[in-house]
Amino acid sequence: MNKNLVILLLGTFLLSSLKPYAQSEVKTGKSVAVTDTESGKVRGYIHNGIYTYKGIPYAQAERFMPPVKAKPWEGIRSSTTYGPVAPLMNPTTEVQDEPEFVFDHDWGYTNEDCLRINIWTPGIDDKKRPVLFWIHGGGFTAGSSQELPSYDGENLSKKGDVVVVSINHRLNILGFLDLSAYGQKYKHSANNSILDMVAALEWVRDNISNFGGDPNNLMIFGQSGGGAKVNTLMAMPKAKGLFHKAVNQSGSFRTDILEKEDTRAIGAGVLAELDLTSDQVDSLQTLPFEKLSAAGTKALKTVEEKMKAEGKTISGFGLGWGPSVDGEDIPYQLFSKEAFELSKNIPLLIGTVKNEFAPFANMRFVGASEETIMNHIKETYREKSDAYIQAVKKAYPNDTDPKDLLDVDVMFRPGAVVQANEKSSLEGGAPVYMYLFTWQSPVFDGKYKSLHCMELPFVFDNIERAKNMTGGGQEAHKLADTVSQAWINFAKTGNPNHRGLPNWPAYNTTNTATMHLDKTCEVKQQLDKELFDLVNNR
Repeated sequence: MNKNLVILLLGTFLLSSLKPYAQSEVKTGKSVAVTDTESGKVRGYIHNGIYTYKGIPYAQAERFMPPVKAKPWEGIRSSTTYGPVAPLMNPTTEVQDEPEFVFDHDWGYTNEDCLRINIWTPGIDDKKRPVLFWIHGGGFTAGSSQELPSYDGENLSKKGDVVVVSINHRLNILGFLDLSAYGQKYKHSANNSILDMVAALEWVRDNISNFGGDPNNLMIFGQSGGGAKVNTLMAMPKAKGLFHKAVNQSGSFRTDILEKEDTRAIGAGVLAELDLTSDQVDSLQTLPFEKLSAAGTKALKTVEEKMKAEGKTISGFGLGWGPSVDGEDIPYQLFSKEAFELSKNIPLLIGTVKNEFAPFANMRFVGASEETIMNHIKETYREKSDAYIQAVKKAYPNDTDPKDLLDVDVMFRPGAVVQANEKSSLEGGAPVYMYLFTWQSPVFDGKYKSLHCMELPFVFDNIERAKNMTGGGQEAHKLADTVSQAWINFAKTGNPNHRGLPNWPAYNTTNTATMHLDKTCEVKQQLDKELFDLVNNR
């Protein structure tokens, strides 16, 4: 080979290998990424061309009190690392090795003063970019804006020329202990966690233009508990007008919330566990969190047993902390006619992943024989076993592994279908788009399948950050490009369609068009109605 050609090829290789490092340059300094907020100036950093701000206070709150505006500060506040996360009722002290590898958590540090917002933006200019407001999962008791590597907003911001926002807010007993029976002071206490989100949305409305965002084009989106929070905000008059599109990812497993009678019983139970009288309620504001949390756990168990004895239905995963109909901030049940009417003009993108929690629940059957799996189905469904198998095969005709018969989600998707049916039936309402994420992860021999949270790296275009979950690779990157673009387009226009997808019609009860997101994306009608009917009637 010609010597000069060798030198040229070598130089080209070296330049191409250096290119990724140049793209990852971090710019910092006292005058870098400085912009205004209503409380004072903040300074972030620039990475890969994206202005990044973390841990900015959007509000503040005393324990059990509603949020108020954050106190102003002097000078420039450094905002380059994530802020505190809400205290956990059960702090993480140990993990299971393999699942922890897959999820790759970042637990953060806790503090009750946790009302913080993070922002990724292509520029702090006058451009009015759509705002994507992310609400983390973890039910209403755990989680944070930094918990999973998927949540990083840089790639989504860069790809879509959009502003991505995420928040921390109060959780568990701190966000939902109903003390309203003990005076006007505590009239908001049952739903302070949701009021935190409203305060964050108001902060975005008043400040995001300083970060190149458009407060009049905002999409809220969340997964699991975050999706349930999206539903709660859609049913909340105080949140009306603060957002303009909504995305619910695996968040419709809970179709109703507690009433005041039950949340007040929990509040009374906490006082009883601590041997406090009603006139000593203020002492809860200074009680160590560990004691408060323990009393709350016992009170929940006591009230749950009483509710069961009275024949009351407890939805979701058992009695736990969460929003309630308090008549003050949340006047309606989430799936009531009034709630659907309130969000009638909000376009909704809604869906789930194929397997959700099922791979975890059925991990003991990995490698089991077909006979063992069939026997388990017969023990579970008895005389309806054959009907169950036929219903699963109708829903997923291309599945061939016997364990696939066990791993279909029947917990999260039914609620999503109910919600899509109800909302799409509103006369003159905004469109609904339904998806089902069916791509199967190859990690650990494929046993995690399309697990709960699996779509997150694809939505945020974060395959590399979350390759412990996705396995990385060209196939995953290609699908992430497709999925993230759909979310970006929905944020911009209220329609997820783009050239990389087949035509995605709006969903309704007649045309149950559901986009199956996989190696090959395709629209299918609902195929699992018989399966849901069978499981619900079992």
